[in-house]
Amino acid sequence: TVHLKSSEVQQLLHNKFVVVLGDSVQRSVYKDLVLLLQKDCLLTRSQLKAKGEMSFEQDELMEGGQRGLMHNGVTYREVRQYCSDHHLVRFYFLTRVYSEYLESILEELQSGEHVPDVLIMNSCLWDISRYGHDSWSHYLENLDHLFQRLRQVLPESCLLLWNTTMPVGERTTAPFLPPEPEALPYNTSLKFDVVEANFHSFVEARRHNLDVLDLHFHFRHAWQHRWTDGVHWSQYVHRELSQLLLAHMADAWGVELPRYPVGRWIKQPVKSVELSSRPNRNRRSLMSPSACTGRPHSLLGPPPLIPLLPPQLPPITPHPGMPQIPFCPQDTYFSSDHTFQSDQFYFHSDVPSSTQTGFSFEPDFSWGPQPHMPYFPTPCYQQPAPVVHRGFPRYLPRGPYMPWGRRPRRPSKRRVPGPNPPRPQ
Repeated sequence: TVHLKSSEVQQLLHNKFVVVLGDSVQRSVYKDLVLLLQKDCLLTRSQLKAKGEMSFEQDELMEGGQRGLMHNGVTYREVRQYCSDHHLVRFYFLTRVYSEYLESILEELQSGEHVPDVLIMNSCLWDISRYGHDSWSHYLENLDHLFQRLRQVLPESCLLLWNTTMPVGERTTAPFLPPEPEALPYNTSLKFDVVEANFHSFVEARRHNLDVLDLHFHFRHAWQHRWTDGVHWSQYVHRELSQLLLAHMADAWGVELPRYPVGRWIKQPVKSVELSSRPNRNRRSLMSPSACTGRPHSLLGPPPLIPLLPPQLPPITPHPGMPQIPFCPQDTYFSSDHTFQSDQFYFHSDVPSSTQTGFSFEPDFSWGPQPHMPYFPTPCYQQPAPVVHRGFPRYLPRGPYMPWGRRPRRPSKRRVPGPNPPRPQ
C-alpha cells in the first residue's frame, strides 16, 4: 500500500483538476484530499461533521450550503472549490446519480475554462432511500444514463473513477435517511441493498469502460472506525481512502510511487504512528487530529538525503503507446492525455445477495502486513516510470489556476451543442 506525504501528493496532482461528486461521504473524500494537498495531518471530527461551511482549509463555498437554506432534503446543494497555483479540486453535492442538476454540472464542466483530469463519483444511499417505491428501478436506469453521458461529455484524457458505496451498519441513523417508522420496507435492509447496488453499479461502470475502486471491499472489516450513525467514517479511514485513490490515479498515469506499510495505523490509530518500521528510513510520524488543532500547523522539515526506493535496474524502455513522462522537478506537468483503464480493482463482498447468482466472493480481507506477492510483469502502460520524489525547486512559476492579481474565473454556463441527453427518471 502506498502512503504519500503532502509534498508527494502535490507533485502527483500538479496542474491537475480533480472533481468529486456525491453525498456527505464523498464530501469527506474531497476534504481529505484538500487537506493532504496542504499539510501532513488528519481531519478532525468537527471538520468531518461540518456541512456547508463558508470555508474549509483555504477552500471556498461557491454555491449552496450556508449561502442558502440548510436542510436534509433532496434539493440540497453544495459546491466547494479549492484552488492554488497548481491545484484545482472541486466538489458537487449530489442526492441522485443522474438528474437535471447532474446535467447542469456536466454542462458547466464541458464549457469551463479548465478540463477535468480526474472525476471521482459515487451516489447510492440517497437514490435508493429517498425517492419512493420505484427508486430502485430508477437507480438502475440512471446509472446507465450517467455512464453514457460521462463518456459523451468528458474527454478521453479524463480519468473516470467510480467508487462503490462504503459498507453501512446494521442500524443507520444518519439525518438524511428516512426515520425508521416512516422508512419503506426495503430500507430496513439497507446494508444488503448497498451490496446489491454496488454489484449493479460495478457491472454498468465496467461495461462503459470506467475505472472502479471497490471501497466496500477495502473497508468491509473496518467497522470499528464507522460512526454510530452507521454511514459515516473516521478520519483514519478517510486518509486510507485517499491513499487508495491516489494510488489508482498514479497507476492510470504510469507514475511509480514509493510504498510503505500503512496497515497498522488504520488498525491501531494512536496520536503518533510511525509510517514505516524499516531501518534506515528515518521517517517522520503522521500527526494526529489532536496535534493539528489548537495551534498553527507546523510544516515537516526537509527529508533526509536518501533515495525513496532501493537502487533499481536500468528502466525498461516504455511501450510506444505510453506517454513520455520525464523525471523532473515538481513543476513538471504529468500529462494524462491518454486513457488508461485498469483492471486491478474488482468487486468483492462478504455479504450474500440472492440476485448475485454466479458471482464469486474473495476470502476475508485483513488489515496489516500482507503476505509477499510474486512479481508479475505489468501491462504496457504500467511499465516503470518516474518515482514521485521529495524536494522542491526554489522558484515555482505561477500555475494555470491562479492568475496574477485576480481570483480564478468561474466557468461560464453557455450550452455546448451535443446529443440530446435522456430525461432523468
